[in-house]
Amino acid sequence: MAKLARRTESIDTSGIRKVFDLAAGLANPVNFSIGQPDFDVPDVVKDAAADAIRDGFNRYTVTQGMSELREAVRQRMRKTRNWEPEDVFITSGVSGGLLLAILTLIDPGADVLMSDPYFVSYKQLTRLVGATCVFVDTYPDFRLTPERLETAVTSKSKVLFVNSPANPTGAVYPAEDLKGIAEVCRKHDITVVSDEIYDEFCYDGEYVSITRYLPEALLLGGFSKSFGMTGWRLGYACGPKELVQQMLKLQQLSFVCAPSPVQKAGLVALECDTSEHIAEYRHKRDVIYEGLKDTFNVTRPSGAFYLFPQVPAGTDMAFARGAIERECLVIPGSVFSEHSTHFRISYATTMEQIERGVEILKSLV
Repeated sequence: MAKLARRTESIDTSGIRKVFDLAAGLANPVNFSIGQPDFDVPDVVKDAAADAIRDGFNRYTVTQGMSELREAVRQRMRKTRNWEPEDVFITSGVSGGLLLAILTLIDPGADVLMSDPYFVSYKQLTRLVGATCVFVDTYPDFRLTPERLETAVTSKSKVLFVNSPANPTGAVYPAEDLKGIAEVCRKHDITVVSDEIYDEFCYDGEYVSITRYLPEALLLGGFSKSFGMTGWRLGYACGPKELVQQMLKLQQLSFVCAPSPVQKAGLVALECDTSEHIAEYRHKRDVIYEGLKDTFNVTRPSGAFYLFPQVPAGTDMAFARGAIERECLVIPGSVFSEHSTHFRISYATTMEQIERGVEILKSLV
């Protein structure tokens, strides 16, 4: 039997796996568990990928990605954030960029700051590289305020993960919080890694990136959520040239480059209008929140496609098990948190499923 490296013992995905194991025998459950859009890739984007394949664009690109796509991403940063990053490269999804950033920035023994709740990869990958997670408790409103952040900073703090709009809470950080967060991080020489994969899904006002106040931040973005391209694995990293160049060395030795035909398709995707989908998801947000707010203690989300209600009694895992027994899949909040008091809903599904799921969840209380 192979002797596994000890680092693999430090990471865990058992919370989500338990949910899917429990749901394995269900024929037609309401699936509130999957964090991916329920709309398909635009036809023009599919055509661009198919044309690239047929035209023989199937070999490696340069590690940093096609120059045309990198320039298109730069233009997107100028247009949407009024920000000129020092360097840009194309990643194999935001997850690929996140792994490269962690390997480049974080040494064993360092402290890594993240809001609690957090996207699950931040905790697990931090532990993988031998660093320590420092959780900034944001309950009950899920705001990462400068005051909360300041109290969590230590002499070993190296990196802060910012995720707005956020998974799993749907929180969107207001501009005044982002400005204060930037000031705290500059004061303590903390590098910000800003995961902005849900930037299009902002329902109640202007989207603000922390790069407005901290242009030296590393921004990770991608195509999976906005264009339904979750399986295509296409993202980008923008930030300081020195940091980007070190990440590129690791990309060359690991992912090599993002998929070539998909890069061609990404150029077309950036020209697509997503407003119809965003309006539809805003409506879904309103329907599911209004359906649950009188039964559950739940904060109204302003972005992404998640709700994070409090369980009415008992533990999150017990509640999730009860929901699954009634054919509704939700994820226990402790998968994303040091608390076991909430559960995550993804409303990236049909209105029919949302309405059915709301009634199931209400029947559990």
